[in-house]
Amino acid sequence: MFSLRNGPPALISLSTTARVSKISHHHKSRQVSNGPIKASDDRAWQRWVRSLGFMIAVSAGAAALYGSRRIGFTEIYAEAPPALAGTKIEKPKRRKAISKEDNRDLISSQHLQVKKSWENPGVYAWGSNIGRVAAPDSEETYIKTPRRIPFFDGLLLRDIKLDRNFGAAITESGDLLQWGITFSNDIRQPTTTLKGKDLISASVSRDRIIALGSNGKVYSVPVAQADQIEGPKPTEGSWIPFWSSKADISYRLLQPKDLGWGEKVTIISSGLEHALLLTSNGRLFSAASSSEEFPSRGQMGIPGLTWETRPEGSYDSPHEISTLKGFDVSKISAGDYHSLAVDKEGRVFSFGDNSLGQLGFDYNAESPRIDAPSLLPIQKLYNGTNQVPKVTNIAAGGVNSYFTIDATRIAGQGEENPRGLGRVTADTWSCGQGIWGGLGNGRWTHVQGTPTKIKALSGLFEWDEKANTVIPIRLAHLSVGSTHASAIMNNVTHIGSHEGSSENDTNWGADVLWFGNNEFYQLGTGKRNNVSSPVYIGPLDSEADKEKGRREEHRFQITPRKTIKVNGRSVSVEQRVECGRNVSAVYSGL
Repeated sequence: MFSLRNGPPALISLSTTARVSKISHHHKSRQVSNGPIKASDDRAWQRWVRSLGFMIAVSAGAAALYGSRRIGFTEIYAEAPPALAGTKIEKPKRRKAISKEDNRDLISSQHLQVKKSWENPGVYAWGSNIGRVAAPDSEETYIKTPRRIPFFDGLLLRDIKLDRNFGAAITESGDLLQWGITFSNDIRQPTTTLKGKDLISASVSRDRIIALGSNGKVYSVPVAQADQIEGPKPTEGSWIPFWSSKADISYRLLQPKDLGWGEKVTIISSGLEHALLLTSNGRLFSAASSSEEFPSRGQMGIPGLTWETRPEGSYDSPHEISTLKGFDVSKISAGDYHSLAVDKEGRVFSFGDNSLGQLGFDYNAESPRIDAPSLLPIQKLYNGTNQVPKVTNIAAGGVNSYFTIDATRIAGQGEENPRGLGRVTADTWSCGQGIWGGLGNGRWTHVQGTPTKIKALSGLFEWDEKANTVIPIRLAHLSVGSTHASAIMNNVTHIGSHEGSSENDTNWGADVLWFGNNEFYQLGTGKRNNVSSPVYIGPLDSEADKEKGRREEHRFQITPRKTIKVNGRSVSVEQRVECGRNVSAVYSGL
């Protein structure tokens, strides 16, 4: 119970004193301005002030007592303070779940994303639409946020590649689909071109599509439909003995010579003018991939090779990169005019254009190109750290290169039982042009020769409940476009929720981050500013979140591989990210 002594009267006394002090100060100041103050005058002044203060205190006390009798002093201070005028206390808007699965959808955006990816497989695309690639049916110049391409609804793809003016996809049955204004200015929908070859992957150059068949054959197909119709068509065999016919469209075969028994091409990667072909025996070949320009910046890895010095035969005949003989190459990647290769021991070789440091070496104006594979001194990046690095993956695109590295802690000189001995740290490094943010290191460097660490994608750990230990978070995949990139993390995922599990048992996928040039909205943030440090974007289907009453923003996570039912049949499916030339996509892949 509040009393008069510890309630509002204290405030009244304080305000009274303040007013008295103010009046006193004002009156004294006025006297000082008129001359010296006499003692008798001062005593009279003090009596006047005391009288005034007493009168004010009595008046205030009476008012307080009168008010307490009318409205009850005790009740005022025993109650909760009233709400401010115009304030509304909102109640939670989330509706009550009607089932276990509905509850999971309500409490987790990630669970809903995984569920939607299984229920509605297809392709989301965004970025530049000047070539009608991101949205074939739309005249919009830009697609600012992820949008489904209706043609692909319910379809599963083996691969997809995107240029700003044309797109290429490989269907579940291994046929090639093409669309975009460079393919045809009249046809809007993706159209089947090369079929019956059981294609498994594709790569694109300036004017041709390089496609790999399951049997190791490599096809070079013109992008333009007119060239496919008017160009020379090869003779194809048939299952009927002694029967052959002309192909439906024009294409060329890129056939490496002198392959061993059972050896075939297993991986392809293409720049604007060249293609890399890796065989099952770890041998690397290169070939011209464009009919407009012959590779002339060293990206073929053949010293001295030019249009004038090329061997007799087809201009696009594959050449084995002899410098890498004896190295068991396991991964390859091509930028616009440069090439990367890594062997099973984790050694990285780069060659081609180095005008912006994309090979991982400092730029040299006297020799801006390196036409033979050169070993990258990765160990220098870890000097003084007591860590031994091993490159686990590579990626290239445009004028940038990226390397993922496992760095293992070892005992340094004079160390006995150091802390963290044997611990592996997963790091990501980049080099090349950073003026658009493509280095991912938070800086806008124009030329970056020595690889720089992407801190947002390095030194990450998480607790693995199954292994009951802390593990490094690696990159599962790095998709690189001409000026932007996307990093798919290999974090712990969970897709085992089922009817018998708890209503709070939700699925979640892998984190995906984006960085680089965003001039054409290719990062999917909905904004146009470039991004120099990796960021998340919102869910692909933001409307589904809104339907569940969610107003807060959640991040997009990609669904890992799982066998699900699609059109009544069991299929192993995963979501994949593809960064192209000013365009991005997420698709349901086999």
